[in-house]
Amino acid sequence: IPLNNLGNDQGGNIEIHNSILSELAVMGFEYGYSYSSPNALVIWEAQFGDFANSAQMVIDQYLVSGKAKWLRMSGIVLLLPHGYEGQGPEHSSARLERFLQLGANNNITVANCTTPASIFHLLRRQALRSYRNPLIVMTPKSLLRHKLAVSKLADFAEGTFFKSVIEDDVKEIDKVEKVIFCSGKVYYDLYEEREKQGKNTIALIRLEELYPYPKKEILEQLDKYKNAKQIVWCQEEHKNMGAWHYIKPKFEEVLKGIGSKLEVEYVGRDESASPAAGYMKLHLEELSKFLKKAFE
Repeated sequence: IPLNNLGNDQGGNIEIHNSILSELAVMGFEYGYSYSSPNALVIWEAQFGDFANSAQMVIDQYLVSGKAKWLRMSGIVLLLPHGYEGQGPEHSSARLERFLQLGANNNITVANCTTPASIFHLLRRQALRSYRNPLIVMTPKSLLRHKLAVSKLADFAEGTFFKSVIEDDVKEIDKVEKVIFCSGKVYYDLYEEREKQGKNTIALIRLEELYPYPKKEILEQLDKYKNAKQIVWCQEEHKNMGAWHYIKPKFEEVLKGIGSKLEVEYVGRDESASPAAGYMKLHLEELSKFLKKAFE
């Protein structure tokens, strides 16, 4: 096992166990294991994010509320594949909106990362923190093989750390007229569309961490683009899902606090009763539609 033989002075080992197909039982077990071994990085990974639906009772009754109920802290990590990749309704959504609704009093961390370095630093921080909180990570499967979802070795080196917000490297800041905030794999759809259209007056800002809400970092980005005439939240999820209803009041509060007359606008899929389209053609039509709207 290579990861158990990285060096002669290696202090920790990796253990991988397959389990029966009962999300409720296994997540409950891992939750208990995280109590008994607080220094272990205990990870429960779903085959697809929607598998967490079957363990919702453990999430509601224990993960998000255990600290408030019993002053018990768990560092369990949930890796939930999440992303609209044309694989149908049941394999697209980890129900990000549920976790954002359950976040309060710094009880959990909810992240939707876009780079290998972000994932690395997020997991490393989880293990090294002086306290324990459950970590919920949206993990799009397509980013495992996406040509742009890469990090330099320097991004892992000494002095680097997890960034809850990744800023754009747009060079002519004063010419930026629209700032698009987003989270997760939709960033790469937006980036490729911007490159195709050559829209250098649009900045793309990524929220790698959604809860706790990175207010300070967002304020810094709004201050950076003082000439922007539009603030947009773009998501690939449907309007009644994803982060929109969580993000909207927080952005409104921030914009009002700095005296801005701008309002945050929504760009994404329309409301739907289903987590995603049932076939690829409609999925691609929806994607094309909201990308076009984002760059109008």
